[in-house]
Amino acid sequence: MPPLLKAAAGSLAGSLRVPGDKSVSHRAALFGLFASGPCTAAGWLDAADTRSSLAAVETLGCRTGLADGTLTVTPPVRPLPAGPHLHLDCGNSGTTARLLMGLLAGWLPPGGPAVMLEGDASLSARPMARVIDPLRAMGARIDCLGEPGRLPVRITGSDLKGLRHDLPVPSAQVKSALLLAGLFADGITEVHGGGSSRDHTERLLAVMGLPCEAVGADGLRVAGGRRSGTFAIAVPGDPSSAAFFLTAAAMIPGSRLTVTDHALNEGRIGALAVLRRAGATVDLDRARGPREGEMIADVTVTAGPLRPFAITSREVPTLVDEIPVLAVLATQAPGESVISGAEELRVKESDRLAMTARNLQALGAVVEELPDGLRITGPTPLRGGPPGRPLVLETAADHRIAMAMAVAALVTEGSLALDDRACVGISYPEFFAVLDGLLAVR
Repeated sequence: MPPLLKAAAGSLAGSLRVPGDKSVSHRAALFGLFASGPCTAAGWLDAADTRSSLAAVETLGCRTGLADGTLTVTPPVRPLPAGPHLHLDCGNSGTTARLLMGLLAGWLPPGGPAVMLEGDASLSARPMARVIDPLRAMGARIDCLGEPGRLPVRITGSDLKGLRHDLPVPSAQVKSALLLAGLFADGITEVHGGGSSRDHTERLLAVMGLPCEAVGADGLRVAGGRRSGTFAIAVPGDPSSAAFFLTAAAMIPGSRLTVTDHALNEGRIGALAVLRRAGATVDLDRARGPREGEMIADVTVTAGPLRPFAITSREVPTLVDEIPVLAVLATQAPGESVISGAEELRVKESDRLAMTARNLQALGAVVEELPDGLRITGPTPLRGGPPGRPLVLETAADHRIAMAMAVAALVTEGSLALDDRACVGISYPEFFAVLDGLLAVR
């Protein structure tokens, strides 16, 4: 029988620091590839996803070291190994695959060895055409070796030409891939339509002496052929990881919980605004920075009378990873909560809209799955199985689904388990230990 999830016997209280931001940690590993010298990132997230990025740059010739939470990446000083091609395993990490496509398209020397990007079954099913097609328009040589627009792909070095790109859907990964390709392209590369997508790429490039110029309402411009510098950064606490604990505090009466060193990046804190609308008190203390471009603060959430809430397409990019756990919160709020404009969740590690709806319905929640979101009517009591026969919820090996359902278990009556707890190692290996520690504090 799988380990049982735990219900909360009382309110949550105390403070914690979540691991370093996953998005920043990916970029700290990958950007060391084209730096001018050794780079460091204190508080680097050591998890399965970020290890995929680190292993990739090591294969490409970087020297790396991780000591006391600080990552050091030294760029290659030798040519790529001779041979027909190199293999890079991106694991489950879409960030690794998509950013590497843009980076390698220009960084690889024409006539040198090709690089094959591969991934696990989940990543191989995720769409890559929205990165591949605009890169090909710049002159990139990217060949799909299986299904069109999917991994595995083969990238061969070529001469790129800067272009203007208009994104149909805001995406930090697509935007980043095109900006990285633009660093190695002839002329100017512009990316428009990024909207409120995460801006960690732009911030770290600026630290390296490669600033992206703003163009128009939501465009960015980079020039090719510029020499990069190095970086020495401190990675802030990951807002997506923090959201699971802070949402639990908002949901459980009498709770008051603090997450220290929480990133305040405007493109990452949409969940805090939703918690306020849902009735929680959200306080920011010791706001400080910028910390190599990233503001941080200690964030405290205090539970209050819950209210229904709406999440619209405009703010989805600022809380895209937090939607499953915010849906859990909605089951306990009186009235109808609606999440819309979130069709992007259907092409994450799983179809997160379908998985969230299915699991919450299994627990007894009133949830309607919409084409682009969820409609949830609360409050409804959540119920698991009888003693000895737990209700086993599906995760589809998706870390965000597993973490969200662990939060749902806190207010569930009955016996509950997950079909896969280990998948949380993708982003937060210590998640269950930290949650158990909070539940033990009375």
